[in-house]
Amino acid sequence: MTFDELGLGPNVLKAVKEAGYEAPTPIQAQAIPHVILGGDVTGIAQTGTGKTAAFVLPMIHRLARGRARARMPRCLILAPTRELAAQVSENFEKYGKYNKLTMALLIGGVSFKEQEMLLMRGVDVLIATPGRLMDQFDRGKLLLTGVETLIIDEADRMLDMGFIPDIEKICSLLPPKRQTLLFSATMPPEITRLAEKFQNLPKRVEVSRPTQTADTITQHVVKIPSNDAKAKRTALRRVIETCEINNGIVFCNRKVEVDVVTASLIKHGFDAAAIHGDLPQAYRSQTLERFRDGELKLLVASDVAARGLDIPDVSHVFNYAPPPKDEDYIHRIGRTGRAGRTGESYTIVSPGDEKAWAGVLRMIKKDVAEFMPDGLEAELADLPPDEGRRGRGKGRDRGRGRSDRRERSEPRDEAPAETRERDTSEKRERRDRSRDRKRKDDDLILEPAADGVKGFGDHVPDFLKR
Repeated sequence: MTFDELGLGPNVLKAVKEAGYEAPTPIQAQAIPHVILGGDVTGIAQTGTGKTAAFVLPMIHRLARGRARARMPRCLILAPTRELAAQVSENFEKYGKYNKLTMALLIGGVSFKEQEMLLMRGVDVLIATPGRLMDQFDRGKLLLTGVETLIIDEADRMLDMGFIPDIEKICSLLPPKRQTLLFSATMPPEITRLAEKFQNLPKRVEVSRPTQTADTITQHVVKIPSNDAKAKRTALRRVIETCEINNGIVFCNRKVEVDVVTASLIKHGFDAAAIHGDLPQAYRSQTLERFRDGELKLLVASDVAARGLDIPDVSHVFNYAPPPKDEDYIHRIGRTGRAGRTGESYTIVSPGDEKAWAGVLRMIKKDVAEFMPDGLEAELADLPPDEGRRGRGKGRDRGRGRSDRRERSEPRDEAPAETRERDTSEKRERRDRSRDRKRKDDDLILEPAADGVKGFGDHVPDFLKR
């Protein structure tokens, strides 16, 4: 099947061909005809299967006729993260360049004033994260009564991030007669309930979730004997040093790990930058742009921040630990080895990660070759006893809990000794001053007067006699 057979207009087809695509992916082939006809669609597919184009292409086709009005978008697309929303907007610009359609991107970290100016001019497509959308609605800068099509992208991530109540509120503000498209990697009960509540006889399009890794990716596992965070950071640096990296992504399971690992890499001379949900949007956008342009070698990211990012030429992926969800392993390493290119992945596994790693191996149904950089075992064995023994809990949860406590206090060993001493001294002085003030206050309250009289004595103020 080709795109010409899906019923798309000539301007859309021209943009698709210029982008270099000839044949639609399975979810595009199944979803696009139903979207063009105006019906509701529930799409179940993993990131990387082409589902963004599955709704952007027919959306542009349907919006080609008609005109936007001020503050009243015709199509609303909701995405869980700023990066995903920005990526959808890039797809809209790429595929809609031959159609005279307007678009606004409502995400946090961007000036309200600029977004308000776009809304007042009128936009055909509004791409937004739920929080910023509600902010603009509450400010009276946005009307949702003209929405003809609602698209909810990455609905399962919306659930993970606690956005479902916001989605339900937004849906209640839209006209009941509309087209609703819902795309999700999985269909937990909460998402099923959302689909049943807000969709009308939807067409279910499901692309089987991948359980096999691409043949273009060479996988490695680095097993270390310690749960200690310092040992993991050391192992990560030694592995990176053995690789000829064009550019690479380091995945961490928690935001605090992203910051600590980035600081460690930078301290030891690596070209690295962090990206996660707590960083300012301007910084995140700039970091991604540098990484895409080849100006940044290592991107240290959390799963949520990196989900759905389309960066085709990634040579290496490094997992600081196996992901909490087994299927995320395929998503992570799938950032490399794309579009016929080859790539490599390395996963660091400590004793506390063995259970999670076993789950990954059961899912992918293949063995992964072990890798150990020269000299790493001896280097880890030479760690100071207090560093090497900390966090050696039994079981994954116990080890992870100790690791969490240790990571929160990091990078304790990276602060200069004189700074730590100065901070301790200042805290001690503040504590002593506070204690002295409290003692003085207590003395004023508790010590009796010299003549033994407390309170007003025999004198009664006039205002009490009234």
